[in-house]
Amino acid sequence: MKQTTGVKLSFMMFLEYFIWGAWYVTMGTYMVNHLHASGRDIGMAYSALAIATIISPFFIGLFADRFFAAQHLMGILHLLGALLLVAATKVTDSNLFFWVILAYSLLYMPTIALSNSVAFNQMSNPGRQFPWIRVFGTLGWIAAGLVIGNLDIERTPSTFYIAAEVSAGLGLYCFLLPSTPPKAAEKGVSAGKSMGKEAFILFSHVPYIIFLIAAILVCIPLSFYYGFANPFLNELGLHNAAGKMILGQVSEAVFILAIPFLFSNIGVKKMLLLGMAAWIIRYVLFAYGDTGAHTWMLYAGIVMHGICYDFFFVTGYMYTEQLAGKKIKNAAQGLFTFATYGVGMLIGTRFSGYIVDNYRTANGHNWNSIWFVPAYIALGVLIYFIIFFREKKQLQPAA
Repeated sequence: MKQTTGVKLSFMMFLEYFIWGAWYVTMGTYMVNHLHASGRDIGMAYSALAIATIISPFFIGLFADRFFAAQHLMGILHLLGALLLVAATKVTDSNLFFWVILAYSLLYMPTIALSNSVAFNQMSNPGRQFPWIRVFGTLGWIAAGLVIGNLDIERTPSTFYIAAEVSAGLGLYCFLLPSTPPKAAEKGVSAGKSMGKEAFILFSHVPYIIFLIAAILVCIPLSFYYGFANPFLNELGLHNAAGKMILGQVSEAVFILAIPFLFSNIGVKKMLLLGMAAWIIRYVLFAYGDTGAHTWMLYAGIVMHGICYDFFFVTGYMYTEQLAGKKIKNAAQGLFTFATYGVGMLIGTRFSGYIVDNYRTANGHNWNSIWFVPAYIALGVLIYFIIFFREKKQLQPAA
């Protein structure tokens, strides 16, 4: 891959995830301040992305990936998405806001897969080259948090305007990206294969079924963090909450470096257990944290994101890929994403909204009780996993 191509792809990834980070993290806080939204309303809005995650593989597999150049379709989706991000700021009703965010999510989520397709199509050695390109996505998310936090606009519509401007810019930029032709003409490509039907062979492996159930359940605690960490920190009065939350992404980037070493030395089960244990610790820290003597607990809970996410989800992707083997690894990754960020997050976002409403008080919320709910769920998943998961250290591909 040429250096100039690498620069183009890196910038694409930076903008792709800057857009997501600009509106997603602070959406709950915006909804509280401008729509007077309940916890249920916020949970519904965050479930939009989960619904889109479930639907987008069918869109990509049946339609987009087979008949359109990836970079052109990606550009069109981002241009349309920019209009919907602006439209979201004009809505004053939480129910209508959900439908606008759902429509936007249905446009945005396919661009994740499309951006990966554009990148992989240019690489001679994806295993080595892709991580260096994808890390710019994390940097884009971090940059969005810095911009939103330092401008002190996380309660305002400006977060959506910034995301819309970048989305429009990326939409135009996509037409300058290297060509990634449709796959309809490729030999052996079918709709079922494009949608990842091949990955169903993993269901013949009992430990993987047990793992996938745990992964879906762990998305419930994850949903609490994504949907309500920013409103929680703002309600406590933590200044520049969005800017401080990027410490989670910094932590994620740091801890991911340890994953390959630990994966090969302590095994998948211990890695996953460490990730689940980290969720419990994080929410206990949030439950007792405040902006006084225990502010350090809030920071520690944010920084725990690296262990929470990397040690479970990144390890989960690696476990899935190793078990799947080279032939069906892409389909298997799609299955894991469908189960977690689709099914798991859909359950988690709806459930977390109801829990937050249940602990609403005259002055805000009883966050101590709220955070113990995902902590107990993570503890339950941890116990379930210890009892039932049995996997050999040296995995044999299922296909």
